[in-house]
Amino acid sequence: MSSLCRTCLTVTPDTTPIHRCGACGSPRVVQHGELDDLTLAHIDCDAFYAAVEKRDDPSIRHKPVIIGGGQRGVVTTACYLARIQGVRSAMPMYRAKQLCPKAVIIKPNMAKYRETGMEVRSFFRALTPDVEPLSIDEAFLDLAAVQAANKHPARELARLAQTVQDQVGISISVGLSFNKLLAKIASDLDKPDGFAVLGRAEALDFLADKPVKLIWGVGPATAKRMSALGITRIAQLRAFPKDDMVNMFGRFGERLYQFCRGEDSRRVREDRGSKSVSSETTLMTDTGDLAELTAVVERLANRVAERLQKYELEGKRITLKLKTTDFDILSRSPTLDGHTAEPRVLFSVAHRLLAAARLDRAAARRGDGERHVPSTQLGDSVHFHNTS
Repeated sequence: MSSLCRTCLTVTPDTTPIHRCGACGSPRVVQHGELDDLTLAHIDCDAFYAAVEKRDDPSIRHKPVIIGGGQRGVVTTACYLARIQGVRSAMPMYRAKQLCPKAVIIKPNMAKYRETGMEVRSFFRALTPDVEPLSIDEAFLDLAAVQAANKHPARELARLAQTVQDQVGISISVGLSFNKLLAKIASDLDKPDGFAVLGRAEALDFLADKPVKLIWGVGPATAKRMSALGITRIAQLRAFPKDDMVNMFGRFGERLYQFCRGEDSRRVREDRGSKSVSSETTLMTDTGDLAELTAVVERLANRVAERLQKYELEGKRITLKLKTTDFDILSRSPTLDGHTAEPRVLFSVAHRLLAAARLDRAAARRGDGERHVPSTQLGDSVHFHNTS
């Protein structure tokens, strides 16, 4: 078992648990039996948009901050102080203000966030060329080349976190493991400013009692189907042979068979084939209400994300389409900085596009089965179509 001090970066081959670094006395110690061997990391910037705003305005550094639209909009993200009060992404803004009345409300500044995200990514690429961006604020890193150069991957990740904090002024959380599935799970275990490790020896036991929604690709719809079958915990999935998994969940069943056992053969890669996934719906009545359309777009974003993850796709171009009451089509199609299949990223972008649309003209009409209101699509192109 080795230990890593995240303060002085000392790596020590310890055999017993320690609570402080023997070299500098810091309590910021990571200790794990496989620390020397793991090379796949997932890095996520902590409450990214809010962190950037706090960095740029020291007067709000110790205040709850919510990034989002006006009274009728929704929360894009919230800092941890606001989250403690119950504020969550995609929550209606009026509800967020009720829960956290002293919060500082800031409209998103995507240009600034994109610039900061690219700066952070430059430090990722300085460490390893094997970087797979998932969104503006997160990425997978393969550190096999770092290890081959006789550097300690965990130490270099801790050094990277220090560099981002010092040079960019925001914190990141690191998940280190032996595959993508577990690295991403690990990065959520010790937020904010965290460093968590999941190794091979503990993978099965760690996953066993966790809810099935923890698995990449299991969204609300799939979780509901599983619950109807009496499956709520990951260990319960292991009772099914692979053929049964495929019969129940289609092509995703093969991947699910691996995931529930802590296995994931996906490699870190930046280039992907061009495909698309979409979802759409029809509203029963005309509406131009932002809150109502936001709820619809959120459902579609989750649906698209679930399909993408099932088919192992990720996209970087999102299209939102709305059909107006006079049957004109409003369409917006920005390109992201990296590929993603994360529902929170899809919804965040789609909501920004929706808020900027001319909703007085984009009122969704009553559907007749052939016209649609919001729809979403993603692949190398993700489309959220709002038609009527």
